[in-house]
Amino acid sequence: MSVNSVSERDKPQLLQLIIDKLVIDLDIAQRAAQTAYEAATAEENIAENKYDTLGLEASYLATGQARRMEEIRQSLVHYQNLILRDYDETQGIEVSALVTLLAENGQHQYLFLGPDAAGLKIQLGSDLITVITSRSPLGQGLLGKFEGDEVQITVAGVVQHHEIVEVL
Repeated sequence: MSVNSVSERDKPQLLQLIIDKLVIDLDIAQRAAQTAYEAATAEENIAENKYDTLGLEASYLATGQARRMEEIRQSLVHYQNLILRDYDETQGIEVSALVTLLAENGQHQYLFLGPDAAGLKIQLGSDLITVITSRSPLGQGLLGKFEGDEVQITVAGVVQHHEIVEVL
């Protein structure tokens, strides 16, 4: 996705790729949660003394896996219900925007401002698109901005400047 090669036609494909990835992640999480639950309830993991914590540890793992599974399920629902919006030059960047940033070092970064699943990376053609949300510092900085604007964020104490090159 080189600058100006992306079109609005790519956004529905990107949305479907995100949904497909979340379906796969949910399946993996469900299997992991089931395995953790089975370990937590297995007879051989019943504590024989107060120092035998294998069953307790498996229970904590099962709880964490179930929580992760629910997070993915909620993300999936958000994306299945997401209405893709065209970039509105009077409103600026909103959720569902596909944004191309140019960093000070000349590197392009491709971002999809989604409702959830921050950090998800999706391969679209030869380019990698990172999903961010409006809850992240960069997402907050992008909301309401326009092509040509600069966004500044601080990461680990280092100020980074990016130019918004393209918004779809």
